[in-house]
Amino acid sequence: MTRWLAAMVSILLGMVVLTGAGPTRTTAVWQPARTTTWQWQITGRVHESVKAQMFDIDLFDARPGEINAGIVGRLHARRVKVVCYVDTGAWESYRPDAHLFPRSVIGNGTGWDGERWLDIRHAAWPKFAHLVWRRLHLAKRHGCDGVEPDQNNPFGNKPGFPITLADQKAWYLEVARQAHVRGLSVGMKNGIETVDAQTVAAFDWALNEECFEYDECDVMKPFIAAGKALFQVEYGGDPAVFCPKARRLGSMTMKKRRALNAWRITCWRRG
Repeated sequence: MTRWLAAMVSILLGMVVLTGAGPTRTTAVWQPARTTTWQWQITGRVHESVKAQMFDIDLFDARPGEINAGIVGRLHARRVKVVCYVDTGAWESYRPDAHLFPRSVIGNGTGWDGERWLDIRHAAWPKFAHLVWRRLHLAKRHGCDGVEPDQNNPFGNKPGFPITLADQKAWYLEVARQAHVRGLSVGMKNGIETVDAQTVAAFDWALNEECFEYDECDVMKPFIAAGKALFQVEYGGDPAVFCPKARRLGSMTMKKRRALNAWRITCWRRG
């Protein structure tokens, strides 16, 4: 190796250390087509007979011995893709790993029972991030094609920590990177204030709640412009009003109940 080449290698290795860069995705991950039909049921026994090309289900409920044990394999047998829901930005009191999270990273309630924001600032990552990545590993081990990482948008929601928009974006990007390292497709859940060219490039698709209700759907257009699916849900409103808007936007929109059980009204016309 020449002295010049050795110097360049040394510089590049130093850059990796300084930036904290780690492994990137090693295999191609599933990226849903923009018109992928889907079902989102993360409570109760999943109604597997629903016609959809993708199911978004709760990761922990799909484990052996749980209410939806074996569902990933059954859906795969029908050539249905499976996305597994997992909280990556919030602590949940009812999860089997809840006792492993240090109290110092658990903040205010998110508004959902038993759920509290995590301190996602970079300095706190060594205290809990490995537990979150363990959840992603569990998703991979159970055969999930992708993950829906939730509650990564504490900015402006009084999380109990002085989390900045930059902190939030850094966490979103790290969640995407960690999912890709494990060969998992990953969607950007909500966080409209964090949507920009970098996050659109980092995620394989997006999942938004109530952008028609709050007149925020234009913010999500970069995902569609990039050829990526925008899965979208409204809890209120009339489908006769928001479905035509969804079709013009190009989002895969449906109306759901907040309980996120099997019930749905889709804006698309096929299964």
